[in-house]
Amino acid sequence: MPSQATERYQSFAEFYPYYLQEHSNPTCRRLHYVGSLLVLAILAYALLNQQWLWLLCVPLVGYGFAWIGHFVFEKNRPATFQYPLYSLMGDWVMLKDAFTGRIRF
Repeated sequence: MPSQATERYQSFAEFYPYYLQEHSNPTCRRLHYVGSLLVLAILAYALLNQQWLWLLCVPLVGYGFAWIGHFVFEKNRPATFQYPLYSLMGDWVMLKDAFTGRIRF
């Protein structure tokens, strides 16, 4: 696992423990879950009703809840600034892990 912020992770499997460490605050994790679930709801609504302007809300809602969690509760900088794809993947894997009981909700 890279020891410095300047090093890059070579795989998502290598990145995910770091991602979980950056989400150790339960309120931060819960805000991520809320944002992710709202993103799914907005996507479903937009697709089912062909209300395409709602898609503009997806990044605002997804990032908004997550960033509040990081800046207010976790007191760290979101990993998405340095690892955008792995962080997006981490959001969904963390949500799945919470629903399956692998990590605490």
